[in-house]
Amino acid sequence: MTNKKDIAILRVNHLRGPNIWTYRPVIEAWLDIGELEECPSNKLPGLYERLTAWLPGLIEHRCGVGERGGFLERLRDGTWSGHILEHVVLELQNLAGMKTGFGKTRSTADHGIYKMAFRTRDETVGRAALQAGHALLMAAINDTPFDLQAQVAELTELVDRYCLGPSTGHIVDAATDRRIPSIRLTEGNLVQLGHGSAQRRIWTAETDRTSAIGESIASDKDLTKTLLASCGVPVPEGSVVRSAAAAWEEAQDIGLPVAVKPVDGNHGRGVSLNLMSEADVHAAYAIASEEGESTAVLVERFIPGNEHRLLVVGAKVVAAAKGESLWVVGDGQSTVTQLCDSQINIDPRRGDSEEFPLGLVKPQDSEIRLDLKRQGLTPDSIPQAGQKVLIQLNGNVADDVTDEVHPEVAYVAALAARVVGLDIAGIDLVCEDISRPLEEQRGAIIEVNSSPGLLAHIKPAKGEPRNVGRAIIEHLFNERETSEGETGRIPLVGVTGTTDAALAARLVGTVLNLSGKHVGVANREGLFLDGRQVTAQDGTRFDAGQRLLINRTVQAAVFESNARTILSEGLPYDRCRVGIVTDIGNVADVADLYVRDDDALVNVVRSQVDVVLSDGAAVLNAADERVAALAELSDGAVLFYAQDEANATLAAHRAGGGRVAFVRNGHIVLAQGSEEMPLLGIDKVKPATAAQPNALLAAALAGWALDVPTDLICAGLRTFDPAGKKKKA
Repeated sequence: MTNKKDIAILRVNHLRGPNIWTYRPVIEAWLDIGELEECPSNKLPGLYERLTAWLPGLIEHRCGVGERGGFLERLRDGTWSGHILEHVVLELQNLAGMKTGFGKTRSTADHGIYKMAFRTRDETVGRAALQAGHALLMAAINDTPFDLQAQVAELTELVDRYCLGPSTGHIVDAATDRRIPSIRLTEGNLVQLGHGSAQRRIWTAETDRTSAIGESIASDKDLTKTLLASCGVPVPEGSVVRSAAAAWEEAQDIGLPVAVKPVDGNHGRGVSLNLMSEADVHAAYAIASEEGESTAVLVERFIPGNEHRLLVVGAKVVAAAKGESLWVVGDGQSTVTQLCDSQINIDPRRGDSEEFPLGLVKPQDSEIRLDLKRQGLTPDSIPQAGQKVLIQLNGNVADDVTDEVHPEVAYVAALAARVVGLDIAGIDLVCEDISRPLEEQRGAIIEVNSSPGLLAHIKPAKGEPRNVGRAIIEHLFNERETSEGETGRIPLVGVTGTTDAALAARLVGTVLNLSGKHVGVANREGLFLDGRQVTAQDGTRFDAGQRLLINRTVQAAVFESNARTILSEGLPYDRCRVGIVTDIGNVADVADLYVRDDDALVNVVRSQVDVVLSDGAAVLNAADERVAALAELSDGAVLFYAQDEANATLAAHRAGGGRVAFVRNGHIVLAQGSEEMPLLGIDKVKPATAAQPNALLAAALAGWALDVPTDLICAGLRTFDPAGKKKKA
């Protein structure tokens, strides 16, 4: 028996796919609240006050009340500790920078035992938030100290380490808005958008269309400049040098002032601007050669004006940002470093992590030290009161100017990306006025970057945020197209049940294969590709299903699931074109998972119907009343099957114009209204298959729902050999 003032966490599951709680991944915890079952929140003195003092953001939780402050109303009136823990965990994730809002807590048939689920974007962070939430709630109940700041800092570090970066997350969110599924392929930012042969891949602002040759060209500034100039793109004159003396000689030939940069650098690192003296050029050469991978350094004519970053996606500019010079004003007491911290770095938009649109300014950086040296200062110097000190001439590109870009400037930027060979590029250019053509103001493109940063456009310091993620998704998946590939989806069929599910899954796979598609099947017998068994391990597990979805050769896939896999892992796909339910199963098979009655079991199996797409179909066994009742949950069409054509549910559905399948005189018949399509005699299929006519009926309807011609459906059922193409021992 647990202590009265404690909650025991009995089990923690990560449900990675659609599940009994929601369509998205959740952490599910089984809780034993012990004697707290007799102590709702209104009977725990001081709990409300302590929780709201620690977590004032709980007022935003609407809970079942449906309005702001809803959860606090429940907390004040009396709710149980499992439900409270759910909201505490959600709020801790929010404070750590991982915004989530979904959570549910339900009692079980056992006294004091609850199942609690909450949305999380990463399993490691979710599990840590659960432990932290448990510790916080126990401290609030027992009136003991709790270091909230330290705990949130730990969770924030985990979010930064394990969750998608804000740029990648922004693109994935844009895909989700288009209902394009996503799979994270690594612990980093490599993400698959779509399934099987329709998939695309992104790595932050790189895509599987990004040319490796283009990236190599972009990393060579001199080659980039040569190619751009040959196509009429304005670039600053200059050349590569390999010594400080040669750099000064080139600077004199070009004419002062000049800029010095690594020939193979990127994102402005190692760049020194507006250099006017031999000493400055020598110092800048040392900085640039140290930053780059070689001693080669580029000396260029300095272009006056503000630096701009234009984001090119596909063949057009989708966002633009402007940078400004950074200054501090002396007070006669503070060092340059202290002034930067108090006047620049205090800006909440600045930080070291990727979530901040502006970086922290560090006067110890070599480029800044050079600018300070030219003003007779060091990072430790104390400027006089009122003295203006230049910290950075350019950079800090974070003010949105997208609507100001002149069409000719946009054209030149897009041309530069095409010349280099990048589908997504950050074009750095310097000019005084982005609303005028470059040639009118001696403006020029100074750099072309692969894998450009997106945050300045997503979260600009000033101006309107730009939905660059949507632009990237439209680049990868043409919204105007109607083909399956442009949705990122391939035909998926889910089969849930016990007696006929495994056979039905393989039959559907054979039918789809005969229609000309490369098909993967995952069922309890293993994993199959085009009918060939590639592994005999249980294919109903989540990871087995994911293997099919990430396989670029797969053009359609079929998955078997059951109540246990749904409860323990969730479905391996987000939505399916066809969802088949053969039967509900037995409560005894999942009683250890606190599913103790038929209603609870039906609630699990319904997940298969819940994920059917609106343009898809549910294929249901009309002979099982519990299965037939799931029809009302389908967002798509409904097709019924039963061996007996007189089945009341089947007959009523057919009378209403619905599609059905049944057996008449030993023959499978498809029907819709008064129209009938005899398919084939059951005696024409292999004996082992003929012994399960319901599986044949379900597979035939699935093929029909997927617009497979009836002659191919017939051929698939007739030629299927359950013993064929097995993996060799």
